[in-house]
Amino acid sequence: MTARIIDGKAEAAALRARIAVDAHALKSSHGVTPGLAVVLVGEDPASHVYVRNKAAQTREAGMASFEHRLPDTTTEAELLALVAELNARADVHGILVQLPLPAQISADKVLQAVAPEKDVDGFHPLNAGLLAIGKPGLVPCTPLGCLMLAKTVHERLRGLEVVVVGRSTIVGRPAAQLFLTESCTVKIAHSATRDLPGACRQADILLVAVGKPELVRGDWIKPGATVIDVGINRVDKPGGGTRLVGDVAYAEAREVAGAITPVPGGVGPMTIACLLANTLTCAKRSVGLAG
Repeated sequence: MTARIIDGKAEAAALRARIAVDAHALKSSHGVTPGLAVVLVGEDPASHVYVRNKAAQTREAGMASFEHRLPDTTTEAELLALVAELNARADVHGILVQLPLPAQISADKVLQAVAPEKDVDGFHPLNAGLLAIGKPGLVPCTPLGCLMLAKTVHERLRGLEVVVVGRSTIVGRPAAQLFLTESCTVKIAHSATRDLPGACRQADILLVAVGKPELVRGDWIKPGATVIDVGINRVDKPGGGTRLVGDVAYAEAREVAGAITPVPGGVGPMTIACLLANTLTCAKRSVGLAG
C-alpha cells in the first residue's frame, strides 16, 4: 500500500471559498472590505511571481489588494515610512513585507514596525509571544497551513507524537507551538540532534522544514505516519533541466507513510490561503468581531 496524498491545492481552494463567503458577509454587514497590502522591494523573480499570485487570489476572494513595488535602491527609512503609512490606513487590514529584503534594509526593523494587529505574517514579536503562551494572536501562515492539513488526516490530534525537523522562527518553532496547543507531544529536531533518523521514527506526525533536498529518507519514517513536507528545493534533473523536490524523499516515504503532502501541491497553496484567512481575521477584529 502507498500513502494517501494530502491534496493541498484542493484544501486551499476550499479554504479560499469559505473566506470569500465570509468576506462578502463582512462587507454586507459592516461595509468593510478586507484589504491586504503587499510590499515588494527589489527585482527577485521568484518574489515577483509569488506577489502576483497573492494579489490575484486576494481579489478572487473578494478582498482589496494593494501592491507596492519598490526599487532595490530603496532605503530603510523610505520603507519604514511606507509601513507607517500603511499602519495608519483604515482600508488596509493586513500588511505583508515580502522577504528577502536588500542588504541595506534590516528585516527585523521592518517586520517589527508593522502594527501587530495588521501583521498577517505573524512575525511580530508580540504575535510570536502570544502564540508561545497559547493566547489568540496572528499565526505564521505556513505553520497554520500545516496544522490544517494534519487535521484533514486526524480527526483528533490530542496525544499524538509530533516531530518537527527544523527550528526556524518562520516555520519550525511556531509549528511546534501550534501542535502543542492541540495537546500533542512535540519534539523539535535540528542539525545538532543526535540520531536524527531515530527521532523522526518516533513521529505520528512528521513535519520537515529544513531546506535540504530529500534529507528525510523512507526508513526514517514510522509506518503509517503522517508526513508534512514544507521544503521546496530546485534540483538538477539527469539530462538537463531542473525539478522541484521537498525535504523528504517522496517516492521512498510514500511506501511507508500513511499520508503525505506532495511537493509541489501540498503546503505551498495552503500558505497563501492562510494569508487570506489572517487578513480576514484582521478585518473582523477591526470592527470588534471575533476572528
